[in-house]
Amino acid sequence: MDQKDHKSEAGKRSLAVEIIQSLVVAVVLALLIHTFVVQNFRIPSASMEPTLQIQDYIFASKITYRFSEPKRGDIVVFKYPRDTKRYFVKRLIATGGETVAIRNSQLYINGQQVAEDYLPRGLRFSDFGPVEVPAGNYFMMGDNRNNSSDSREWGFVPRNLIVGKEIFIYWPPSRIGVAR
Repeated sequence: MDQKDHKSEAGKRSLAVEIIQSLVVAVVLALLIHTFVVQNFRIPSASMEPTLQIQDYIFASKITYRFSEPKRGDIVVFKYPRDTKRYFVKRLIATGGETVAIRNSQLYINGQQVAEDYLPRGLRFSDFGPVEVPAGNYFMMGDNRNNSSDSREWGFVPRNLIVGKEIFIYWPPSRIGVAR
């Protein structure tokens, strides 16, 4: 083999090594982003309609709640308290120390009526409570109140089960945007 063939062979090996290194770096970065920054989720049920619809795909920020506490009205991704291998997406209704009640399809927190402009007009749903949310826990409900398995049924969500805050619908293309 002459010198020209050796250089060509070495160049091919160098290019292959560069491609493999780039792929490894890309995979490591993707895993880090998925683990610590943002994660995607598919909406499997109608519990958050009309805000989130069946088969919407969303991104949830995993760093938002590292620097701030979840707030009433946030759409939150969390591990289901009865089976932490499953993820749920619901709206945060109340935080630890607050008392939740529903009367005549109106939400009350600590006896004060709370406006829920994200719900469809005229939506009617059952009375509930009052219940006090324990410290370090959250009360979650779906926007589709008549078709949602939520804190009214299975209780509170401890802080350590909160994964992130919904930040963006990315699929289907007709629904791209921020859920309210």
